[in-house]
Amino acid sequence: MRGAACPECSTLPGMTTTRVLLIPPDTRPPTLDLPVGLGRMTGAAVDVPPARALPAFFTPGDTGALRTWLLERAAGADALIVCLETLCLGGMIPARRVTDGLDVALARLAVLREVRAVNPALRIYAFGVIVRVAHDNDPHEEKAYYGQWGRELRAFSDAFDRHARHGEAHREALEAARAAVPAEVLADWVGTRERNRALHLAALDLLADGTLAHLCLTLDDTTPYGLAALDRRMLEARADELGVWERLDVYPGADEVPCALLARALRPETVPVWVRYSGVGGAGAELLYEDRPAGELVRAHLRAAGCVLADSPAEAAFVLAVNTPGVRQAHRQPDFGTVDTPHRHLPAFVDAVRADLRAGRAVSVADIAYPNGAEARLWTLLQGLPLADLAGFSAWNTAGNTLGSAVASGKLAALVTDRAGHAGTLFARMVDDVLYQGEVRAVLRAELRNPSPFDLGEQLAEADRRLPELMTPRALALWERHFAGRGWQLELGAARLAWPRLFTGVFPLRVRSADTDGEGEPAGDRPNG
Repeated sequence: MRGAACPECSTLPGMTTTRVLLIPPDTRPPTLDLPVGLGRMTGAAVDVPPARALPAFFTPGDTGALRTWLLERAAGADALIVCLETLCLGGMIPARRVTDGLDVALARLAVLREVRAVNPALRIYAFGVIVRVAHDNDPHEEKAYYGQWGRELRAFSDAFDRHARHGEAHREALEAARAAVPAEVLADWVGTRERNRALHLAALDLLADGTLAHLCLTLDDTTPYGLAALDRRMLEARADELGVWERLDVYPGADEVPCALLARALRPETVPVWVRYSGVGGAGAELLYEDRPAGELVRAHLRAAGCVLADSPAEAAFVLAVNTPGVRQAHRQPDFGTVDTPHRHLPAFVDAVRADLRAGRAVSVADIAYPNGAEARLWTLLQGLPLADLAGFSAWNTAGNTLGSAVASGKLAALVTDRAGHAGTLFARMVDDVLYQGEVRAVLRAELRNPSPFDLGEQLAEADRRLPELMTPRALALWERHFAGRGWQLELGAARLAWPRLFTGVFPLRVRSADTDGEGEPAGDRPNG
């Protein structure tokens, strides 16, 4: 890998390449291609299982093939980043759907002890996702009955946790919620949660005995009350008993955790981070898919990646610039009631980012004002900045997803040896988070006349035909404005949807150095192998 090596880089001349094995939660670009790209831009070799072994939407991966793959490669690896749900239950979404028993899941988990026996120096960074209580009645990411009984199951979840915390005053509401769901549906749904919680308890034991170097247990699409919060408290109580908090994080997140743990694996030292918010009260902003305010979520994601809050910008390894809502996140832009309010001042926020860049500081931008895409007003204001100079940019899915990947990009910025590879990773996030999530997805949805959010069905072919027509000119214009003229060449592939729904796209691209064919790995369409 060509490029000037920085003093802190893990691949200095004469040093061997860091080899990382990655078993992701699924094959979407942010969960697979993004961590692979972040690793490669630092000179690390990130190895992933073949596509046939990984989950495809709600179809489980091949856990037997994953076991074989791990045992074959463990001896030559420095670190393993592993999603427990993929290893033991076939994937993050399949883990909410498959009927595999706990005994089967625990037998699959045991391979982690086997690979440590093969390679005692292997550092294993594992993460599990506490089963969510989905906000939408999605019959594909959940079991089929959730499409009919989702509202009632959410009500039971809320009532059960309120009764557990506050006692008999909530008994009547709990019994009413229980009676509203067919007994067999409720038993199956709760049983799935109990099996997955038992898997996470077993992972805590692996952390306690030293098999795992670090463990993240995250909450996907969580709320202050519900069964996910109950699971969290039970896992935290076990962590208290085991005394493992130094190497454990429990917090809201999911899809971004491979990036956070990659930052830990490639840069193990703790680094200080200066956080800038778009409003002076930004740390107190409320979020739609998390159980805590923005400032506490930021602290949790910093710790997961091996970072701490800095006392000043001067001592920080990088600046995390966080665009928070004025008061609370909202779904639709613009929202002048809770997001774009006098509680923040975007021009001053952008001025501060500009000053940081001029001062030579690494800056990673996390835009969490709205979930599922960048804020249009912020993006307009950012156009006056040299965006290719950013260490990272993120504005996808939940606030936790955005923060985790932005923090990882910032921490790894000091290790970059492949500048073209870094440019490709940064550009890919802007293409996805800004151009698709923030703009094109709504256009495509309107053209398809508001199809089902859960399954496009026969409209998938039309969506995949139209998507490159909408995305290619926008991506080229973004490249010309902010990345052209820096000695890089862009190759764009044809955009398509990751799954048969509009939520996630695949935007294949590669950035190369203009004077060599050796730099720049593909972003958004990494071949499996």
